[in-house]
Amino acid sequence: MWSMVATLPAAQVEFGITRGDASLPYSLCMLGFAVGGVLLGRVSDRLGVMLPVLGGTISLALGYLAAGFATTVWQFALAYGVLIGLFGCSATFVPLLADASHWFDRRRGLAVTICASGNYIAGAFWPPVVAHFIATAGWRQTHLYIAAFCVMTMLPLALLLRRRPPLHGTGAAAAPSFRSPAALALSPGSLQAALALAGLCCCVAMSMPQVQIVAYCGDMGYGVAAGARMLSLMLACGVVSRIGSGFIADRIGGLRTLLLGSLAQMTALVLYLMMNGLTSLYVISALFGLFQGGIVPCYALIVREHFPARQAGTRVGIVMMATLFGMALGGWMSGAIFDLTGSYRAAFANGVAWNIGNSLIVLWLLLMLKPLPRVTRERSGAPAPG
Repeated sequence: MWSMVATLPAAQVEFGITRGDASLPYSLCMLGFAVGGVLLGRVSDRLGVMLPVLGGTISLALGYLAAGFATTVWQFALAYGVLIGLFGCSATFVPLLADASHWFDRRRGLAVTICASGNYIAGAFWPPVVAHFIATAGWRQTHLYIAAFCVMTMLPLALLLRRRPPLHGTGAAAAPSFRSPAALALSPGSLQAALALAGLCCCVAMSMPQVQIVAYCGDMGYGVAAGARMLSLMLACGVVSRIGSGFIADRIGGLRTLLLGSLAQMTALVLYLMMNGLTSLYVISALFGLFQGGIVPCYALIVREHFPARQAGTRVGIVMMATLFGMALGGWMSGAIFDLTGSYRAAFANGVAWNIGNSLIVLWLLLMLKPLPRVTRERSGAPAPG
């Protein structure tokens, strides 16, 4: 999912197109990623995670082959949107998060966040590698290398996922695995809608620094290279945040952890409004990564705390689709606000406003917590809420 970031300048020159048109493959890839998460999450609920990952591996390889041989920008964009995004990248996020949640109970938060850290590690590691091969072998040949790499590494790893989690067994192993210390006084549909709206709001805010930090540093006179380093630092700190949030969620629950992350992210956005020196931007970018990295996995944990495990893939996919739509909307909105105002201050302020909306939704969900009867808590071993 990060290869297009490194390929964009070379593809723009190759096809002789504008920067906006060159961004189309990335946008379609993210939209495909969003929709594919729901489709393949549902498949993993029914058939297990191995088949979606195997199919996703083949789709990624075919997508990179098609992109490497594309003769028009539309062929290139469709390869990214359909083969790489819709059926490729999406197979290795929502289905894997849902599957990981089935294998753990007491340490579920840590397990899910470790799994979710994969794409942040990829964001910190792969773009420089891809950029190196583009500079030495060309972007077309690099796409063929990526196709071969996916097949050689992901197919063997996918076969290790063939065992179904205990949830899908019989008898005691088939018992429901969600034992939340509190139930929400909401219908399943209302809770699903609230989580999707919260995910949309938080990711509109989250996308502002992630999408615009490179351009922002260029406008400030610090150079795009400094912005790229800030983005890498942000994603690296996000790995720490994701794993740390898993420890916290195992102790206080997904909703409370989500509220902490939301308030912390809003604090970092306010700091972007207050300071714009080079050193301060590095520090704030690191803080932003530490604050926001654990937010998105919390939605998967909340789903597992409040919905039956057999619905995990589908429901996690719906919420993740909303978060990806939020990233797409926020990235575009930040640029549009800059075009209108000539400054990123209004764009950062817009991010703060959306973040407030997210925090209010999560706070409302916490206020809707309905304690379980004491006997239920004692049987489940769950701590009393509060």
